[in-house]
Amino acid sequence: MEADARKSLRSVYLTPLFSGAIAGLSVDVALYPLDTLKTRLQSAQGFQKAGGFKGVYRGLLTVATTSVPTASLFFASYEATKSLCQPLVAPQYAPAVHMFAACMGEILACVIRVPTEVAKQRKQTYVGTVKRSSVTILLDAYKTEGVYRGVYRGFLSTVLRDLPFSFIELPIWEMLKTTIKERNNGEITSFQSALCGSIAGGFAACVTTPLDLAKTRIMLADTLSDNRHKLRISSVLAEIYATAGVRGLFAGVTPRTTSFMIGGFVFFGVYDHSKSWMEKCL
Repeated sequence: MEADARKSLRSVYLTPLFSGAIAGLSVDVALYPLDTLKTRLQSAQGFQKAGGFKGVYRGLLTVATTSVPTASLFFASYEATKSLCQPLVAPQYAPAVHMFAACMGEILACVIRVPTEVAKQRKQTYVGTVKRSSVTILLDAYKTEGVYRGVYRGFLSTVLRDLPFSFIELPIWEMLKTTIKERNNGEITSFQSALCGSIAGGFAACVTTPLDLAKTRIMLADTLSDNRHKLRISSVLAEIYATAGVRGLFAGVTPRTTSFMIGGFVFFGVYDHSKSWMEKCL
């Protein structure tokens, strides 16, 4: 009985924790240049002025060192919530469980993700001659604007962006995996899981591009003191629509969708492969 409890603990918490870390690090290191290009396309100052194709790995260290705890927290929370809720819900309502579990995972992950995004995106679009570290950027943000308006600038917009994304991506990923398992006597390979993740990630990324655009503009704004009302999600999107129409709302959609299709393949493929390997070893 005690052995079963330890095995359950490893399966629900430790395995997703370490597998998520490996998956998060892998996808961030591999796809960082595409994310940089997407951010510069969405920048209000324009692609070339934000850096163009130069220094596409600027800010990588910040992301690489924080992707580990972010992905770990997300998957540990996601798997734990799913494990607790699924026995209480009928099978036909499984997508609702996946949505709720994704919600819990995203909120927890954003505690680490948002400061990282603030530092990363300001690095990606910084064109001055004096190099600034991520710590310096966050300290400056804290001194001038405080915790919520500086370090956690765009926290709400990030949560509102990532929650719809996860509401779409995770249920689709789980649904596609379930379909494959039903056709293969309950078996699914890491490669098949990766393909499911690629489809789910690409579709979710395309649909949520306007929310990602709003988040980027809010994080890159110089100050909130005089234009606080203009930096709300609805105001930012309304301004973009007024000046550039629907096309403007989907600025950066191609690199974002491409990035998440490739990222979904790497992320979920590595996650499932690492998870399977760790379950055999532990």
